[in-house]
Amino acid sequence: MLASLLGSIFRHLPGPVRRRVVRVGQTRFTVTAGAFVFDDQGRILLLEHEFRADSRWGIPGGFLDKGEQPTEALLRELREEVSLEVTDVELYFGRALKRPHQVELYFACTAINKPNPSSFEIRHAEWFDINELPDDLSTDQRKIIRRALDVREKRNR
Repeated sequence: MLASLLGSIFRHLPGPVRRRVVRVGQTRFTVTAGAFVFDDQGRILLLEHEFRADSRWGIPGGFLDKGEQPTEALLRELREEVSLEVTDVELYFGRALKRPHQVELYFACTAINKPNPSSFEIRHAEWFDINELPDDLSTDQRKIIRRALDVREKRNR
């Protein structure tokens, strides 16, 4: 009975007020877009980042700006970090992390041009054979790369 009454009141509130009420009870989080960029030889692009805490090497990507679509963010990050243009952008999977409060969206794509570090955040951009990844690549990065390769294999069947 109480829930019905509260629901009735809520439905009659103006839209902006309803949105504020909903936000009070919702956890805040950030969203990132990451890229599994492959070249014509099947190698994967990894970037050596200046500010990564666990391992400097990892896939390219970054945070979405307010109102930005995930694929737009991905293309922007690739241009900003390594002046890279890509094609065949395809959503592979997403995951939610408890700490930090973050949702990560992962895409696969194909490079059109050669990557060239163009941000102070990036030391190097290198292509790696999937069986010869850098020794200091974090366990988490290895795990998501393996998952991407599994998705890629299933889609290519």
